Amino acid sequence: MLYLWLANAGVVLGLMSLLWLVSVRLTDVSIVDPWWSFGFLLVSLQGFLRTGATPAKLLVLTLVAAWALRLWAHLLWRSRGKPEDPRYAAFRERFGAQRYWWVSYFQVFVLQGLLMLTISAPLVVATMAVLPDPIGLTHLLGAAVVLIGLLCEVIADHQLAAFRRDPAKRGQVLDSGLWRYSRHPNYFGEALLWWGFWILALPQPYGWATVFAPVLMSFLLLRVSGVTMLDAHLSRTKPGYAEYVRRTSAFFPRPRRP
Repeated sequence: MLYLWLANAGVVLGLMSLLWLVSVRLTDVSIVDPWWSFGFLLVSLQGFLRTGATPAKLLVLTLVAAWALRLWAHLLWRSRGKPEDPRYAAFRERFGAQRYWWVSYFQVFVLQGLLMLTISAPLVVATMAVLPDPIGLTHLLGAAVVLIGLLCEVIADHQLAAFRRDPAKRGQVLDSGLWRYSRHPNYFGEALLWWGFWILALPQPYGWATVFAPVLMSFLLLRVSGVTMLDAHLSRTKPGYAEYVRRTSAFFPRPRRP
């Protein structure tokens, strides 16, 4: 197992270092965001290739690829022609442009690489299975949870994109579709997906011990870079959002309050 973790660390460090060099050239740290999911695909693919193909591992790799490539393409398309994300621009201003080019390597790229290595633990365990490794009921349950989470993400992103394209909706709050039942259905779908990946690791020895990965991802989405940060920003900048917060669940979908 150690050799695979070291190999994954090398792949992730290489990817993040390359992205950092590009970000320095472009003066845009936010290029890291679309490639976040792609790193998980590289880690999963490496485990698959180094330990050999099995039916269950092929299922895991297919699910990771479907999620990673969809999110990668979505974020690349959404960011085209846009300036640096305001979160990173604020850090650049705080540290100063003369320092941030190297500070960003550790603050953003190395940190995200470490998070990637930690959160990918269920995928590493699942792709280390040995023959015969057939697809069992636990794999089917995990796949179902992953697909439900992925479907939530796809629908929520589509609804948000359509809302933003409508000039008549400018300045308003999206409170229809999935967004009627959760203020962040895309984040809920992402968290659910990672619990599904954990379930896929359960048939392997000590697969249960990787539960820290979906717990960490859920915490990040809820308290760090997701719900809390975005709600605070939108409450300050978008009229009507405070009322939306009062009536609508932050994360778990449920009927709206009266």
